[in-house]
Amino acid sequence: MYYPGPIERLIENLTKLPGIGRKTATRLTFFLLNSKGFYISELSESLLDVKEKIKLCSVCFNITDVDPCVICTDPRRDRSIICVVEESSHMMVVESANPGHYKYHILHGVINPIEGIGPDDVRIKELHERIIREEIKEVIIATNPNIEGNTTAHYISEILKSLDVRITRIASGIPVGGDIVYIDPLTIKSSIDNRKNL
Repeated sequence: MYYPGPIERLIENLTKLPGIGRKTATRLTFFLLNSKGFYISELSESLLDVKEKIKLCSVCFNITDVDPCVICTDPRRDRSIICVVEESSHMMVVESANPGHYKYHILHGVINPIEGIGPDDVRIKELHERIIREEIKEVIIATNPNIEGNTTAHYISEILKSLDVRITRIASGIPVGGDIVYIDPLTIKSSIDNRKNL
């Protein structure tokens, strides 16, 4: 069944969201169609705000609306340690287990030759420069414990070997092939507390 043009267009756009099929998109479309005008305006403004006001922190590459981000400017954090994660969502998980403790560096991906993603496609060069610039003493690598995450961790440890920095990897506790976003905070905390040198 096809609906009038504007409804069909909204359904099609909603199906482009991850995990949203046509049935769910149709249900959401009719929910929005029956919503109050102020809700639609608020939703539209919040979507535009995300696109217009959210940027990457120039220091750690976290998503933020201020630059540098609030984590980078937090004076209570240990300035000698950087925790390296794949994505901003991973940083949020680590942060929930260790609030206010570390500074972070978000790679925005991992090395994955099958998909054509090499070291220059993620923010490893910026990490290297930052370690020197900020005189970092320890780098905790908290990439996912899967092939791509382990490859990235190994590559980072190799390029940092020449620097006077302790390189650690989060310990076991996270299942191999797991995704850090879905791990509970206690397991994350245990993994970080029991990290090992690479």
